[in-house]
Amino acid sequence: MQTSESGIQFIKQNEGFSANVYNDNGRQAIGYGHDLLPEESFAAGISLDEADLLLRKDLARRYEPAVNALIPPYCTQGQFDALADFAYNLGVGSLRTMLSHGWEQVPQQIPRWNHVNGVENAGLTARRQAEVKMFVGSN
Repeated sequence: MQTSESGIQFIKQNEGFSANVYNDNGRQAIGYGHDLLPEESFAAGISLDEADLLLRKDLARRYEPAVNALIPPYCTQGQFDALADFAYNLGVGSLRTMLSHGWEQVPQQIPRWNHVNGVENAGLTARRQAEVKMFVGSN
C-alpha cells in the first residue's frame, strides 16, 4: 500500500513547513520534517514543491515499506495512512513497538505516544487522537 493524498496532506499539516534547516530533536531537518542525509545541504532553503518531493521520497523509500512489512493483509487505507503518519513522526522502531501489542490494540496504544521528554504534549495528543480517528475510520 501507499500513503493516500489525504494521508500526505495530514502529515504536511501536522509536521508544518520550514523552508530552512532547523533542529528537530537533535537532528537537522527541512521541509515537512525531512531528516537531512549526510550528503545533503540546503543552504538556500527549499520551496513547497521541493519539500513535497522530499516527503514523498521519504515515504516511498523508508516509511511505506516498513508499514507494509508490519500490517495484516486486511489493513484499510485509513489504517495505513494513520500508521504511516505515526512512523513518519516517531520512527519505524516506535511503530514496531506500538504494533507489538497486537492489531486490535492499536486504537488504545496510539494515544500513549504523546510525550516529549516524559511530559504530555498537547500537539502530540491532538495528532494521536486524529490518527486514531483515521485508523478506526471516523475521520
